[in-house]
Amino acid sequence: MPPIPERATPREWMGLAVLALPTLLVSMDMTILYLALPSLSAELHPSGAQLLWMSDVYAFVLAAVLIPMGALGDRIGRRKLLLLGSVGFGASSVFAGLASSAEQLVMARALLGISGATLLPSTLAMIRHMFPQAQERTLAIGIWATCFTLGGVLGPLLGGALLSHFHWGSVFFMAVPVMLVLLVAAPALLPEIREPSSGKVDATSVVQLMLAVLAGMYAMKDAANHGVGWVPAMLLVAAVAFGAAFLRRQKSVANPLVQIALIRSAAFSTAMAANALALFAWVGASLLVAQHVQLVLGLPAMPAALWMLPSALACMAGCLAAPGLARSWWSGRIITTGLLLAALGLGVLAVSAHRAGLAAIVPAMMMLGFGVSLIVTLSTDIILSEAPPEMAGSASSLSETVADLGGAIGVAVLGSIGLAVYRLRMTLPSGMDSGQIASAMDGLSGAVHSAASMPAGSGDWLLDAARSAQGQGLGIATGVGAMLLLVMTILSWSAIGCTLQQSTEFKGGNNA
Repeated sequence: MPPIPERATPREWMGLAVLALPTLLVSMDMTILYLALPSLSAELHPSGAQLLWMSDVYAFVLAAVLIPMGALGDRIGRRKLLLLGSVGFGASSVFAGLASSAEQLVMARALLGISGATLLPSTLAMIRHMFPQAQERTLAIGIWATCFTLGGVLGPLLGGALLSHFHWGSVFFMAVPVMLVLLVAAPALLPEIREPSSGKVDATSVVQLMLAVLAGMYAMKDAANHGVGWVPAMLLVAAVAFGAAFLRRQKSVANPLVQIALIRSAAFSTAMAANALALFAWVGASLLVAQHVQLVLGLPAMPAALWMLPSALACMAGCLAAPGLARSWWSGRIITTGLLLAALGLGVLAVSAHRAGLAAIVPAMMMLGFGVSLIVTLSTDIILSEAPPEMAGSASSLSETVADLGGAIGVAVLGSIGLAVYRLRMTLPSGMDSGQIASAMDGLSGAVHSAASMPAGSGDWLLDAARSAQGQGLGIATGVGAMLLLVMTILSWSAIGCTLQQSTEFKGGNNA
């Protein structure tokens, strides 16, 4: 009979609080610019392309280098990489806050993405080592997932609060004291964990993987912003080609970034698929709802963000409830229940959100958030449990990369459907010139711009038609998302249920 793992001491739980700091901050930086864009645009005067890169380059670079950084942490030490990343994140935040041109800010955001990629896999890999007991590890991952989820919601709120009193650069400066606390506390509370036997990081594999992820992410973003066309199609082909070359190399290289045997593990791969599906639903729906609340319902950015707080609280509840549910249910049942809740939330949005407004949106997003948080918490726990301890960094970074891609696909698929429906259902008043028509057909924000240059009666007519088309786009896009999620849930029930029940023979789906 294998020995029972030791329980975590107060030092490990205090260390978890330290690990929560970078997790919260990296997540916040994904959304921190939402409310700051108008202020920095007025000062830096970026082009349209530069404005998009300011928002997107952080997530692009973060996803592209997560796996290489996870492998590097396995080799040089996860605490060392965490400390180096903290210095880099703090310095890059200062650089971003002091940027005097759009080019400098884009570069700073890219550096923040690299630094963030050193932090996230290190935090999860250290949790895997610090909490060997299954139930404690599930709770620790639930707390980690809560911080990651909460960061995305707090980003716009804290950004808005800072912008009401300070310069736009303050949204970046707040990272500096957090990183200083981490640099002081981490050496005292966190153990150093390294696997020197892993060998050197293969540079060719790193380049292949980065090209595959960057091409895939950019294809999804371009499809979401401009619709399906040659550019995203060619980028997607390139992503598949580089990804295939990367996987082939992992079979032959002496020190692979990703162990193919790990991917072939049914429990590992089905947990990653569930995680990607959850982020597909959450990120795609969040984008559509944010646009609907502000552009159709007419709420300013801060009140719109505040109305999203209930869904964030539901996410927190799901993350913290997952460990308790895991004591009485096996993980396949909990994950499938989460998928069904996510599908139900999207279904409510599809049926009634564009007519009932916030009365339907808030409870629907709460259902969606609760279901997604159950999936993310338990699938992350399964991924870390299935991976050998020496590969914890690589496994956690692989999980996060797939989750990021799932979110990007959600934005591209649901966003493209919403835009296509908007264009199909949009009716235009007579007397509009070609520029006004092109702007109005580009989306509701473009219609607002066109209406401002039109006579009052025609402008109001255009806005009413655009809001109606946008609402119909929300309904059909989330309806398609709900059906897709429901079909995938049914098809994957056998794999997720049977596989995880057999592969993770602990009560609630965790490995002992």
